Amino acid sequence: MQAMIRTFVILLVSLFALPAPAAPVAELFEPYGKLLERHVSEHDLDTGGLVSSFDYRAAMAERDSRELIEGQRQRLAEFESDEFDSRDDAVAFWINAYNFFMIAHLVDNPEDGEVVDSVKDYGSLFNPFRVFERERFKVAGHERSLDEMEKEILLGEDFSERGWKDARVHFAVNCASVGCPPLRKIPYTAANVERLLDENTRRALLTPLHLHIEGDTARLTSLFDWYASDFEQAAGSIDSFIKDHLDEERAANFDATEQSRFIDYDWQLNSPSNIRQWLENHQ
Repeated sequence: MQAMIRTFVILLVSLFALPAPAAPVAELFEPYGKLLERHVSEHDLDTGGLVSSFDYRAAMAERDSRELIEGQRQRLAEFESDEFDSRDDAVAFWINAYNFFMIAHLVDNPEDGEVVDSVKDYGSLFNPFRVFERERFKVAGHERSLDEMEKEILLGEDFSERGWKDARVHFAVNCASVGCPPLRKIPYTAANVERLLDENTRRALLTPLHLHIEGDTARLTSLFDWYASDFEQAAGSIDSFIKDHLDEERAANFDATEQSRFIDYDWQLNSPSNIRQWLENHQ
């Protein structure tokens, strides 16, 4: 009888000791969530597509927003570990980290007091994309680069071996440019990451930034050029990946095309004014 009681007590204690699922990531990114709520504007297109902007100038001007950025940066730097047992927690964590640090870098590094016109402004003639390579973003005590978060972690060998690698991540990480898939108004969490990955991919492909069908030609986002192997690994081919995220009618239209071209990536900042101008030209 005593042995049974001891077993019951041990089981009870272990149950209460278990962390609430998804709580660590959801709670960790609370400051980032408030920043998104304040400064992201989502725009629904008539096609069902989605584009969005972030108001960097407002974030730069507001003390509260700067405090949110500093608070989120400190939380990530002091986070005990960047290792996760759950695929959903891990994927949500690193997408949020990438998107947050991209925003924070732009807000913290103006030129002559003004937000830059493009992330390429942080680079040089010979290396315009240096901002993605610099190891300056601290996570759990380690300096990381944006490229490392995306290409070596989210899309790297370890995640691939665990079955966590997901090509839809390319439609979730946001490089602060008009040509990027939409930045969402809420952080990714274990509870919503699957839905948002699917939704972002599907709705991005309903914009002419990522898929434009004209006659017998399909014009595709350059993401399909730069990361072809990820999409081929996920679905067997780029065409199959695309069709997996289109409705039946649009998939048939895409299937009827005879050739494809890649769209020149628009590296203008995804600021409200640039997105408004893009909408005026494409609505």
